[in-house]
Amino acid sequence: MDDTAGLSSTDDGGSRNRLLHATAEVLARNGQTKLSMSDVAAQAGVSRPTLYRWFPSKADLLGAFADYERQMFDEGIAAATAGLRGQERLDGALRFIVDYQHSYSGVRVIDVEPEVAISQLSKAIPLMRSQLEKLIVGANSSVKASAAIRIAFSHYIVRSDDDAEFLAQLRHVVGIRT
Repeated sequence: MDDTAGLSSTDDGGSRNRLLHATAEVLARNGQTKLSMSDVAAQAGVSRPTLYRWFPSKADLLGAFADYERQMFDEGIAAATAGLRGQERLDGALRFIVDYQHSYSGVRVIDVEPEVAISQLSKAIPLMRSQLEKLIVGANSSVKASAAIRIAFSHYIVRSDDDAEFLAQLRHVVGIRT
């Protein structure tokens, strides 16, 4: 393996993110149950000892990956809603959700290992619902946020080929009139 990229425990985090991105690719191919630290190292182009310096075990890697996914989603929502107010802000978040699902390699995990993916979704639903609920004004914000997230997850499980329809469903359930 080529470690000339200089992956070390003193790195600024870019190398860590590179390893986590490689984890996403390996998970999409093999699923969590068959995740191999060797495959992650190879995908990232580093040696296994380099990977183990960052993540001493598969459990550590998977825990860090869950945090990484959540961070990427949160940063994406923040960027998509930056400078927007009211319904434009909410609509920016909904557009991000649609775009994210189609660009996110993890979508394939549902095909590889559905039972693990569904278990992870049950943990993600409350987090995403509370985040979206903060953007919804008016009555029934909790119900609207919950319905929107469940629609988004149904599109995750059975991938939609129509972004406009997906976005229209999300807008409808939260009460955005276009």
